[in-house]
Amino acid sequence: MTTQTSKTRSSFYRRLYVAWLIDSGNATTVPALMEATGMPRRTAQDTIAALADLDIVCEFEQQSGARNHAGDYRIRNWGAIDKQWISQHLGQLRDVLGYP
Repeated sequence: MTTQTSKTRSSFYRRLYVAWLIDSGNATTVPALMEATGMPRRTAQDTIAALADLDIVCEFEQQSGARNHAGDYRIRNWGAIDKQWISQHLGQLRDVLGYP
């Protein structure tokens, strides 16, 4: 019997995982998030925007002197989220989300 993950849980886990990827420096741009997770561009963009719903403060840092929105995302504040829990459960998050 396989357990189906609810859309609410998978959405929550996706946001946590994306925030962790950004904060750890593993994927700080939309193309890097797409490569790390296999998610489409729009999903990556929407997930970054939805971090605010969890009170995670994520800001875009424009590269000095760069054009065309060149820069990286940074997590400024985790709000009530325990980022240590995310680090300890990365395998579970990846499994539920089907990410490499």
